[in-house]
Amino acid sequence: MAKYAVIGLGKFGFNTATTLFENGAEVMAIDTNQVLIDEISGRVTVAINMNSTDEKALKANKIQDMDGVILAIGNDIEESVLTAVILKKLGISNIYAKVDSKVHARILELLGIRNIIFPEEQIAHQLANTLLSSSILEYIDISSGHSIVELVVPETWTGKTLQELALPTEKGVNIIAIKYTAKNVTEDGENILERRINDMPGANDVIKDGDIIVLIGPKAKINDLINESVKKG
Repeated sequence: MAKYAVIGLGKFGFNTATTLFENGAEVMAIDTNQVLIDEISGRVTVAINMNSTDEKALKANKIQDMDGVILAIGNDIEESVLTAVILKKLGISNIYAKVDSKVHARILELLGIRNIIFPEEQIAHQLANTLLSSSILEYIDISSGHSIVELVVPETWTGKTLQELALPTEKGVNIIAIKYTAKNVTEDGENILERRINDMPGANDVIKDGDIIVLIGPKAKINDLINESVKKG
């Protein structure tokens, strides 16, 4: 079972912690506000009233054993930075840091934090890209400068294999999954349609009308492909 610590229980941290727990992860929630600790208790594995700049306390609660730490202190740069320094010192590599400004982000990047999250900015980008095209079902920016997008396949792609599309070599993006509709028969003999996922697509898999593909790649290349496919489709 995956184990995560969430430091800072504002709206972002609170929702991240409870969602991780609801989906089966072990979650340690940390904040100095006892009201928030009381509110989240029972909705995570353990909730601790603790100052995240207290290295001994963090170590005593075995934060170094977590699979990842979500640093959700966005409104106090000093506390966020000091906490990040301690987490790095304890050998934690998977740190996901919420920031509210470019300055905050730059400081954490200089400390070696790779996963920087601008919640409002990323939601805005996702909404804008989704509104611009009815073929885009979901668009997510990830902190490495890459994006993930769910795209209804353009008409010009149907009937082609992944090898023929050659998206990795021609467009610089990769297909990581294909969602498709398949016919099935219930125990009562009723014909139904089911949505299935091919999460290990191969070179010989054929794109069919109505399929949805999940793509990952550099943001600029993803956007170029979307613009091109929308025009052709």
